[in-house]
Amino acid sequence: MTEDPNKVPPILSAAPQESPPGMMARLRNYFLTGLIVAGPIAITFYLTWSFVTWVDALVQPFVPVAYRPETYLPFGLPGSGLIVAVFALTFLGFLAANLIGRKLVEFGDTLLGHMPVVRAIYRGLKQVFETLFSSNGSSFRKVGLVEFPSPGMWSIVLISQPPSSEIIAGLPGEEEHISVFLPCSPNPTTGFFFYVPKSKIIEIDMKAEDAATLIMSAGVVQPGSDPQKKVAALAAMAQAANQANGEAERQPVKVD
Repeated sequence: MTEDPNKVPPILSAAPQESPPGMMARLRNYFLTGLIVAGPIAITFYLTWSFVTWVDALVQPFVPVAYRPETYLPFGLPGSGLIVAVFALTFLGFLAANLIGRKLVEFGDTLLGHMPVVRAIYRGLKQVFETLFSSNGSSFRKVGLVEFPSPGMWSIVLISQPPSSEIIAGLPGEEEHISVFLPCSPNPTTGFFFYVPKSKIIEIDMKAEDAATLIMSAGVVQPGSDPQKKVAALAAMAQAANQANGEAERQPVKVD
């Protein structure tokens, strides 16, 4: 009796089907998803509240008791000190923009410039504040890529200012250099500062805020992506990790 060559051989054993995740796995996925959604909100609220209360405690001693909200209310009004600080700084800027205010600022600069210890601290802080908060400044507003820490590996840097004449005199070669700051993940306030030849920097079309978010999230949150897609991607990552752990636990251990 000859067998039909076109006959499909019967399936000896069916492929094992994946079992649905158990109750504990689903609860763990829900918990991680909720943590991803609520974590940034809670941290942002905590940092904002800490800043507001810190400013209130700093400004309150300078406000007369008759003008404090808690004098007329049975409870304190959070943010009142912050409002007073904003108005005070705005009024100070208005005075400094006038002729009399400029003369007073120049007199204060001259006075502090003659103090040996205070002079270096004041001038350094003033230059930092003028660079960071000036409306026409360009420091840390451009983002670039630098080949670091080894060839073929690229890191995000914040482009600062060209070096001073003293530093240019000490740099090797004739090529123009640029000072850059390389933030570290997940804390972008720490990192490395160094001078790089301008030809070695690749400027990219990205905001400094997006670059900081990218660094803090270690590449999970990409610039320009939909916030809902970010949450869904993070939740999918957590679910995939949990499923991988569950499959590893269900695999039988081979004994020789």
